[in-house]
Amino acid sequence: MTFAQFLSILRARKWAALAVFALVVVTTLVVSLLLPKKYTGSASVVIDIKPDPVSATIFPGLSTPGFMATQADILQSERVALRVIRDLKLTENPAIREQWQAESDGKGTLEQYLVLFLQKYLDVKPSQMSNVISIEYKSPSPQFAAALANAFAQAYIATTLELRADPAKQFNSFFQAQVKDARESLERAQQRLSAFQQEKGIIVTDERLDIENARLAELNSQLTQSQGISAESSSRQVQAQGTQSDRLQEVLNNPLISGLKADLSRNEAKLQELVQRLGDNHPQVQESRANIAELRSKIEAETRRVTSGVAVSNNINKAREGQLRAALDSQRTKMLEMKAVRDEGMVLQREVENAQRVFDSLVARQNQSALEAQNTQSYANVLTVAQPPSEHSSPKIVLNVLLAVFMGGLLAVGVALLMEMTDRRVRSPDDVITALGLPVLGSLPTPNAKRFNPARPVALGFANQRAVSLPAPGSQSGI
Repeated sequence: MTFAQFLSILRARKWAALAVFALVVVTTLVVSLLLPKKYTGSASVVIDIKPDPVSATIFPGLSTPGFMATQADILQSERVALRVIRDLKLTENPAIREQWQAESDGKGTLEQYLVLFLQKYLDVKPSQMSNVISIEYKSPSPQFAAALANAFAQAYIATTLELRADPAKQFNSFFQAQVKDARESLERAQQRLSAFQQEKGIIVTDERLDIENARLAELNSQLTQSQGISAESSSRQVQAQGTQSDRLQEVLNNPLISGLKADLSRNEAKLQELVQRLGDNHPQVQESRANIAELRSKIEAETRRVTSGVAVSNNINKAREGQLRAALDSQRTKMLEMKAVRDEGMVLQREVENAQRVFDSLVARQNQSALEAQNTQSYANVLTVAQPPSEHSSPKIVLNVLLAVFMGGLLAVGVALLMEMTDRRVRSPDDVITALGLPVLGSLPTPNAKRFNPARPVALGFANQRAVSLPAPGSQSGI
């Protein structure tokens, strides 16, 4: 379909199209004038995403992607609507009660009816680029619309405060019970630790253990030294009991033995001289030999006395080594006992420390929840207070008429095209060419045509003309 054909169809069906257009516009205008006027009360609240000083220590902030959407849902919730009903005492209004009885026949409750009624005319619009939420309420009364918008704002603020305070109160009760149990656990742990310390008679500390470790190391060092001394004394005793006892250091360093040996050497030299001079049987020779024998016996006796002292010293060293070994074993046993006691005491001490940490954290959380339960400041505040509007918000007559003009025009064109499709007619020579594929040679004007112009075969009244076409060269048909 060409644009010229479209215009010819509109010209031909103009009265039907105008009738539809006028019907739509007039109907819309009449309905808009007859509809009751409604007024919109508008209030707004601003959300402070900054945490309050009480919860700032736990919650870093309230700015989350769905936070504003959540606030809008809270505003439209049944809980807020019920608070509005209670605040405005709508259930005590006789007119509202009569309206409920008439519309619902007493079914359900008045609160449920009012909740649905209020939510029907409530419009909540959270801002996309800010933390402001607009609250709009429509009503035939401008005063009632403003009052409801303000009531919803105040009810929303009170509800947000309840939503924060009520869980905090429940947590506070919970933490009170937990603090009581934690205190009892801490007291039991402390009692076990005190009983253990009293039973062992000591206070397990790292300083005491360090002292005992130092003593153990000292005993170990002394035992090592004593073992060396004992080994040396044992070898000397063996030497003293053998044939080389005269080579002992004690024997060599003994002044008496040294003097006796010196006398023995002089007497032996004197004996050799006397033997050479007097002979073996001379009384002086016999006396000299007797003196030498006496000196040797004295040397042997003194040597035995000195070597017996080595044996005594060896026995003393052995006894000392045994004492040190016993003391070392005793110290080791004591250290093991102290470590066992310390380990057991450390377990009890850790139980006390863990119980103390749990108790401290629960007390801190209880104090936090108690402060939150006493919080009277909400993160939402009224930004704009609704005032009774001076002009109604609906129906919008100008807007409705403009929409009716647009829709009426579309509907009129649609009706004209639909009528043309149900009753197809030849409106122009182009229709004949399109339908038959034959050229148009001319057209006859309508009987009431004022002027005929041969140069314009297509006239405005062509819809009532008779189109005549001749067959093209070589064709066997014609009109």
